[in-house]
Amino acid sequence: MSLRTLAFSLVALLILGGGGMLALSPWNGTPPALAQAEPAAVPELQRAVPRSDAEITLSFAPIVQAVSPSVVNVYATRVEQQAASPFANDPFFSRFFGEQYFQSRPRQSQSLGSGVIVDAAGVILTNRHVIEGATDVRIALSDGREFAVDIVIEDADTDLAVLRVRDAEGVEFAAMQFADSDNLLVGDLVLAIGNPFGVGQTVTSGIVSALARTGVEATDYEFFIQTDAAINPGNSGGALVDMAGRLVGINTAIYSQTGGSVGIGFAIPANMARLVAEAGVTGGAIVRPWFGAKMQAVNSDIAASLGMTAPHGALITETAPGGPAERAGFQSGDVILSIDGYRVDDPSAFNFRLATRAVGETAQLERLRGGATDTITLAVETAPQPAENATVTIEGNSRFAGVTVRQLDPALAESKGLPYDATGVIVTAIEPGSEAEAMGLNIDDVILQLNDTVIADAQKFLQTASQRVRTWQIILQRDGRVSRAIVSG
Repeated sequence: MSLRTLAFSLVALLILGGGGMLALSPWNGTPPALAQAEPAAVPELQRAVPRSDAEITLSFAPIVQAVSPSVVNVYATRVEQQAASPFANDPFFSRFFGEQYFQSRPRQSQSLGSGVIVDAAGVILTNRHVIEGATDVRIALSDGREFAVDIVIEDADTDLAVLRVRDAEGVEFAAMQFADSDNLLVGDLVLAIGNPFGVGQTVTSGIVSALARTGVEATDYEFFIQTDAAINPGNSGGALVDMAGRLVGINTAIYSQTGGSVGIGFAIPANMARLVAEAGVTGGAIVRPWFGAKMQAVNSDIAASLGMTAPHGALITETAPGGPAERAGFQSGDVILSIDGYRVDDPSAFNFRLATRAVGETAQLERLRGGATDTITLAVETAPQPAENATVTIEGNSRFAGVTVRQLDPALAESKGLPYDATGVIVTAIEPGSEAEAMGLNIDDVILQLNDTVIADAQKFLQTASQRVRTWQIILQRDGRVSRAIVSG
């Protein structure tokens, strides 16, 4: 027997007698590698059969029965003008058939959504996009009763709206209580209640998948709750409810490539929705704090340059002269890391946290400057109110009749994405069918100059635009570009 054959025999004996501890491999003249350590045993899941009637009948039904009367269906009707023919603007067909043949005709359309009763007097919270442009809005309760409602508040900044039942005398509505959405944790159980696809009130269950989601909708206060509870078209404005039967969010959007639920839904946190609802209950205006600074998110490159271990926070790039941020001592290059102990990951998170603070209070802002951190006390205040003569409407026999403009100030410039030192007047409203509309002016146009007159404020615009001239040379800024137009007087 050769040494090679003897070696193979010894290896085989060791395997058979040693419980298979060594792996059989051809001999190549070098010692075999050491065997890898066995992975630690994974404990088995503890499964148990329900031992009582109570465990067998565990259900969300008690929560649903308690809160479903507070969730309503919202029906919004719109009347739109629709061209009678695709050839309506063709001059040849207009002469041949007559202009009356091509006149636009009213067309009625309906949208479906959901809402949440937040006050026993019949105040309902829903999404603005559900009722936007509606000429008639009605709600239906879970028991089938229907009521006409008035639109009290439409808040484009949050995509929320407040409705009030028109004839609610003697009727007491079941209002849902708000929860503190800051207490939510990823993994918490939640229920979504609404009217998907108009099939009627529907309840779905899921968990909180994520918090503080941004980049979902083009709103000023993006800070959404993400959930895998099924949310479909028609759920907008409905309730996201916790296991105590309290409102933690207003369902508002889904991520979907097909239009149906794929387990990624978003809700506006209750702490933001409560502010809009309270303004609707009291009949007052929504008052929000103003910080007076432009910010950007801290990415990995910025974090490395500032000596930060991880990228997070809101980097101040510009402060409004005399604004709250500047008076509190902030300047360009500062990074806001937290507000009242809540971590700030980006400007959206900061804007949300500040917007939920009451005007007149103070907030504690953790700041990073020059590699060191400190805490700044910020007085929570609103933007200065514009002067009485800062807004004007042109009337009478003028080419600009029907336009309303407001002179720019730092807060208004910030909201429109303009520099703080921007000058001129911005178009805020245009009367339908007016001379201004026929001229081609648009909302948010910034009028800089009329003929040879620089428009520095609203009164200068009123004085100049009221004149009668043969032609107007208009210099305005639209969508970030400055252009010149010549129109007849």
